[in-house]
Amino acid sequence: MEYEAVIGLEVHVQLNTETKIFCGCSTSFGAEPNTHVCEVCLGLPGTLPVINKTVVEYAVKTALALNCSISQFSKMDRKNYYYPDLPKNYQISQYDIPITYQGKIPIKVNGLEKEIGITRVHIEEDAGKLLHDDFENASKIDYNRTGTPLLEIVSEPDLRSPEEAFEYLKNLKAILEYLDISDCNMEEGSLRCDANISLRPKGETKFGTKAEIKNMNSFKGVQKALAYEIKRQAALLEDGEKVIQETRLWNADKEESYSMRSKEESHDYRYFPDPDLVPIILSNEYISEVQETIPELPQEKAVRFVQEFNIPEYDAGVLTSEKALAEYFELCCQNYHEYKKISNWIMGDLLRELKEKNIQLKENKISPENLTKLLNLIDNGTISVKIAKDVFIDMFETGKTAQAIVEKKGLVQISDESYLEELAAKVIADNPKAAEDFKAGKGKALGSLVGQIMKETKGKANPKIVNEILIKHLKR
Repeated sequence: MEYEAVIGLEVHVQLNTETKIFCGCSTSFGAEPNTHVCEVCLGLPGTLPVINKTVVEYAVKTALALNCSISQFSKMDRKNYYYPDLPKNYQISQYDIPITYQGKIPIKVNGLEKEIGITRVHIEEDAGKLLHDDFENASKIDYNRTGTPLLEIVSEPDLRSPEEAFEYLKNLKAILEYLDISDCNMEEGSLRCDANISLRPKGETKFGTKAEIKNMNSFKGVQKALAYEIKRQAALLEDGEKVIQETRLWNADKEESYSMRSKEESHDYRYFPDPDLVPIILSNEYISEVQETIPELPQEKAVRFVQEFNIPEYDAGVLTSEKALAEYFELCCQNYHEYKKISNWIMGDLLRELKEKNIQLKENKISPENLTKLLNLIDNGTISVKIAKDVFIDMFETGKTAQAIVEKKGLVQISDESYLEELAAKVIADNPKAAEDFKAGKGKALGSLVGQIMKETKGKANPKIVNEILIKHLKR
């Protein structure tokens, strides 16, 4: 039987506020365990929480960017469960009246456009962190993360493949980065994703039994985990077995999931309104003020890049997929006006080096100004494109300018026509077969002769002049 996957994602985003959601403790990452804590976030008796105003602002900002409706009245609720990393034995979250609901994110997979619905975006606090690996026969708890402000963004079950899930997450991350409300660093836990997935026979409208997958620490990990789960559930159904509603953990090393616990329902958490926190009431004026702070978002920027810089839609999509990358491109365009060339070097050489070295764009040593100076050296004939590729790698590794590298290594392009004339005559004389092939209409023969000259000059000969001279000699 052919099955269809039904996927919904729950994304937890850590907000980049300076202090926690209900107290004044720092949210900075990497401090000594249990040093960013106080009576409020530890849930000591007699303490009262006060909501962080910036958290509300970021929630509204996100809602507007995701085309959500906004609740002008919402409240905070207690989600009750016992776990060692939850000092109050409940988590403050939102249940039946979230601050925002019913939004959408457009995605494009295999050339097909689709909108993925957003069920809700709500505010909640993070739990602490259990540490298992460093201690023998014991676990310890770091409460520094307790009370860190989160947004939980819940999608509709509109996703139908791991590829769609990957694209949705990529687009969502880009929007959040453009809003500057989170660094979205998955390694530090600033962006976490849980996936709910079920299968149903193709053409069926009723949902199957879902499993929730946790512990995925990259978008590729989400994609792989969903692909594995589709195969696992399909195999169970083909064998006449039932899929169990449960929470499963993803093992990235083995690339397989395993059962963690049976899946809880909302009534298991005994939600009720938090009596210590007043409702959140938002005026139209306040929402309008937040609307004014929304920057140009990725989709809008991509459209502008196509119109303003006359680059292909694909290029614009890649360049706007990260805020820092879009800013880098625009800075290059201030100093150099062949925009497609800039796009090619960023998407090809720069992104390749970043990927190979596994570093972020902000760690890159080539400034936009120095990249455009390299392109100017190609345009004015100082170096060839081939040499420029080598110079680029040197720039990437050392941070030196293209001019300094070219001068130090003696890489200036040879454009002396009399010297190249002699060299062309020699190469043609040494390769009579290639000359005859060219006369017989075999275009590849010219490339062979050009290659001989480039080899002789160690890549320094001006290829444009070499081509012109060789064609002139061969036509004689």
